[in-house]
Amino acid sequence: MSDTLSLASLADGTILSPFSRLRQLLDGTPPGHSRPIDLTLGEPRETMPPFVAAKIAEAEALFAKYPPIRGSDELRQAIAEWIGRRFGFTGQAAIDPAREILPCNGSREGLFYAAFPAVGHKQQQGLAPRPAVLMCNPFYQAYLGGALAAGAEPVFLNATAETGHLPDLDALEADTALLTRTAALYLCSPANPQGAVADPAYIARALALARAHDFMLFFDECYSEIYGGAPPTGALEVAAKTPERFRNLVVFNSLSKRSNLPGLRSGFSAGDADFLDTLFEVRNLIGPQMPGPTQHASAAVWAEEQHVTANRLAYAQKYDIADTVLGTRFGYRRPAGGFFLWLDMEVLKDGEYAALTLWKRFGVKVIPGAYLARNGCDGTNPGARYVRVALVHDAATIREALERFVHVSA
Repeated sequence: MSDTLSLASLADGTILSPFSRLRQLLDGTPPGHSRPIDLTLGEPRETMPPFVAAKIAEAEALFAKYPPIRGSDELRQAIAEWIGRRFGFTGQAAIDPAREILPCNGSREGLFYAAFPAVGHKQQQGLAPRPAVLMCNPFYQAYLGGALAAGAEPVFLNATAETGHLPDLDALEADTALLTRTAALYLCSPANPQGAVADPAYIARALALARAHDFMLFFDECYSEIYGGAPPTGALEVAAKTPERFRNLVVFNSLSKRSNLPGLRSGFSAGDADFLDTLFEVRNLIGPQMPGPTQHASAAVWAEEQHVTANRLAYAQKYDIADTVLGTRFGYRRPAGGFFLWLDMEVLKDGEYAALTLWKRFGVKVIPGAYLARNGCDGTNPGARYVRVALVHDAATIREALERFVHVSA
């Protein structure tokens, strides 16, 4: 099985963030260029909507009030309308803003807290001494934190080139013992860091497994609005066509990537109304509310799409540069979504050695893929050969960084 981890692993420093591990790797090594370029943090740097500050000021009186943990009617309605436009929900299929949407302080907060009611539900069934929380591997650290804090065993499902950079659902379906004690499955589409997009059949199958074994499917869609071709299919879009509607499904999204507002800390969870009722009670006990002025500004941002279109065009330009500079080096293929490159550095031993070499020789800082993953069920780390490159700088900086990058194998 995967690494043996527990809540103590968080408390005693056994688990470090990828960025802490990178600092340790590069500690004492000066950059090999007078102008270092940091491509590690997935922090969008395109232009944020110009009206955000004015909207916050417009509602500044709300700072004097405790904000509703469920979010304002205005915000939930704006999110519902965005979901309707984006995924074609109309009429009776329209999402219910009162019960099927729960705002949160960025998708990270929602993804973390969601593990608690999911694991609690499985514990009530008394089917196993320790429920399991499954997650795509590589994974977002909030999945692991939530699993451990809730007392579950994290199980890492390798997402490799051979499986289309998404977990192998055939292998998962065959492991009935694991599915019986599964409390939740975290999936991400477009995937971080590979950029793979789950198609409707894949989403439908994952949802069917969740319903057959009564666990929650948590679908992380925070990169859903950054794509180059057709808009990625959403899990709500697939679930809405089933008789059970959103049962066993919660989707998470935010304004961080869509709208270049990572500092606003504004996102939402949407889907299974009964589950969200329980999640609301959990957050009402221990979770932070989103400030009232933030809610007011967020509603305006969800209602505006021009800046999102401009955002996609900016990333398309950067991918055009990657196409030209990288070609097919390091296994590069233009991803379907997101803003990361997932580059195979086996020519330079592995991703960790490549990250050190890129910094030491060229002053380019990237994240070793092994730091974004752990050993999966087969004992291998699917990120070991790779580095993650965040295309968050302006186009000229991206070009310069990649032009340095291609010399790393020389």
